[in-house]
Amino acid sequence: MLLSLEPNPNQIKAEKLYQQMGLSDEEFMMVEGILGRTPNYTETGLFSVMWSEHCSYKNSKPVLRKFPVKGERVLQGPGEGAGIVDIGDGQAVVFKIESHNHPSAIEPYQGAATGVGGIIRDVFSMGARPIAILNSLRFGELDDARVRYLFKEVVAGIAGYGNCIGIPTVGGEIQFDPCYEGNPLVNAMCVGLIDHKDIKKGQAHGAGNTVMYVGAKTGRDGIHGATFASEELTEQSDEKRPAVQVGDPFMEKLLLEACLELIQSDALVGIQDMGAAGLTSSSAEMASKAGMGIEMNLDLVPQRETGMTAYEMMLSESQERMLVVIKKGREQEIIDLLKKYDLEAVAIGTVTDDKKLRLLHKGEIVAEVPADALAEDAPVYQKPSRKPEYLQETQAEIPQVDDLKETLLNILRQPTVASKEWVYEQYDYAVRTNTVVAPGSDAAVLRIRGTRKALAMTTDCNSRYVYLDPETGGKIAVAEAARNLVCSGAEPLAITDCLNFGSPEKPEVFWQLEKSCEGMSEACRTLQTPVIGGNVSLYNETSGTAVYPTPVVGMVGLVADIDHITTQNFQQSSDLIYLIGETKAEFGGSELQKLVNGQIFGKAPEVNLEIEKERQQQILAAIRAGLVQSAHDLSEGGLAVALAECLFANNQLGAEVKLTGNPISALFSESQSRFLLTVKKENQQEFEKLVSAELIGEVNESAALRVFIGNETILESSVEELKAAWKGAIPCLLKLRD
Repeated sequence: MLLSLEPNPNQIKAEKLYQQMGLSDEEFMMVEGILGRTPNYTETGLFSVMWSEHCSYKNSKPVLRKFPVKGERVLQGPGEGAGIVDIGDGQAVVFKIESHNHPSAIEPYQGAATGVGGIIRDVFSMGARPIAILNSLRFGELDDARVRYLFKEVVAGIAGYGNCIGIPTVGGEIQFDPCYEGNPLVNAMCVGLIDHKDIKKGQAHGAGNTVMYVGAKTGRDGIHGATFASEELTEQSDEKRPAVQVGDPFMEKLLLEACLELIQSDALVGIQDMGAAGLTSSSAEMASKAGMGIEMNLDLVPQRETGMTAYEMMLSESQERMLVVIKKGREQEIIDLLKKYDLEAVAIGTVTDDKKLRLLHKGEIVAEVPADALAEDAPVYQKPSRKPEYLQETQAEIPQVDDLKETLLNILRQPTVASKEWVYEQYDYAVRTNTVVAPGSDAAVLRIRGTRKALAMTTDCNSRYVYLDPETGGKIAVAEAARNLVCSGAEPLAITDCLNFGSPEKPEVFWQLEKSCEGMSEACRTLQTPVIGGNVSLYNETSGTAVYPTPVVGMVGLVADIDHITTQNFQQSSDLIYLIGETKAEFGGSELQKLVNGQIFGKAPEVNLEIEKERQQQILAAIRAGLVQSAHDLSEGGLAVALAECLFANNQLGAEVKLTGNPISALFSESQSRFLLTVKKENQQEFEKLVSAELIGEVNESAALRVFIGNETILESSVEELKAAWKGAIPCLLKLRD
């Protein structure tokens, strides 16, 4: 019997084997205090995964408590598989974002694919039909052979899973910087639709009710995945390949459809995805949330490998599995329902009233621990916090540029700015035929069938700004996400976040986490976009060097009428071009600074949230009044890049623009809260009554961009030349020889 090979409690304590699982000496003593004895090997494993940062948020809880989580529309905030927001007419939108960074660093295809699979399950476990997938990706520079390999494989993994399951991958963002070379960030977001009456929660109510295992068999893949996600990457990380799960999108499609049918049954009490920490987290959390206990016989768990121990079964993170609680006596209905989809549904346990998680294996009790101790009672640490020495409060000087046109072409070639068509052409973004605005505009937009409404969605974060000023950078991440939605004709509703940082053990990193969350919280309160859920991913470090602090914001907005849907593309000749917002000489963390200086430094751009809110409200009102032809927010690369991007969709159109002030600032500054809008001439007066805007030019049929200051032409280029630089950059870099 394999169980006999496991160390006994005395060995675990004497040899400090718990440290290898991720528990500290103090935490092991806490476990002994909770149990009144030394835990056995399986119990030590249960605590090690549930008390990992990935599952317990023990280092980040003090920071997360700052987030505003309530709002008029919020039906479900943090604490369940995904958050839920009311969109009227008895409907709601369900969404969440999560990371799969460490698995993607060592097994990029499966790491990215299973990240997509996991976030989809979080959404349909709430009872919602997933309607869209988005992502937020970070890589090192593409001139590095390993980075190119990671980039290609991650994109292939996202495409492979999403395309097979038949959910459109409609949007996202990708940025490139040397700090992500050894530790890419792969964040996946899923959005779903639900009727209020179908909302389900992961709670195990009702003593005597049956606990059933649904879906794929359990294997040895992903064991200790949650712990692996809670430590930094090293040269030895490749040895942790077994901690990376293997996904099967066809199985997930069957599981998705089966669960959506299952939620219509009144036999269902609760349902939860077996995600991080697998069977351990789903059982302990479902019991704890309901104030109940669960007893399971692990001999009954469907297994695809022989001789699996209780420890392996409980810590496996095999994919495409759900845990459900069914009313006693109704089990056969569920077995029959799942059989239609060629899926197993097996009764493996019972809900109890003793608040214990009790595990039986081969006729013995192999673990007996309080469910609350695993799910709720992990230690919470207030880590020391210290402002990093690298921070500079001074405004960065205006970078020196000799040739404005060549500079614009070079910025358009930067992979962070360049066309991501190479990526999204691999995604099926039109499946299910609801995608109205495809990848490539400010936000993706999907119509809601049977209504005049639509949903806009985006992911955003400029980590360079966060690195230079975490609080301001956090505000900008939320504000820019909202800007993207407003430019699409949507009212921002709420956010989900994925907080990607280095090790919280380092006071400078914890300070970054604290400050960026303070900035995000303030922005969420001002813009009335509460945080309805998310994920914390810490220890994103390689050989002691952390990635830039990257608090990614996923945001969803409601388009009240499909007639309001707006894109960034200039529509027709003679439309007037307006710039909204003040342009200052702000270059800290900018694309121009990185291009000219090869590094970023100085002060991040300032953002005034009240001004931001006012401008967004004005623009949305103008869009809803039918006065806006196109809308685009100004972000990386400033006004010059925004003007070029607005011209790329139509090969005949061009623009003539007159600016004032310093040419470099006017074209490339990254001042915040700025928008580029076009308006028909006949709507000029009405538009100017609604929006404080500066008329800077006109759309024409020259197929060229001409920019003047006074009577002097400071930049002139054909749209064809600009587009070639922008569109060809990433494919060209990917052809470099490894």
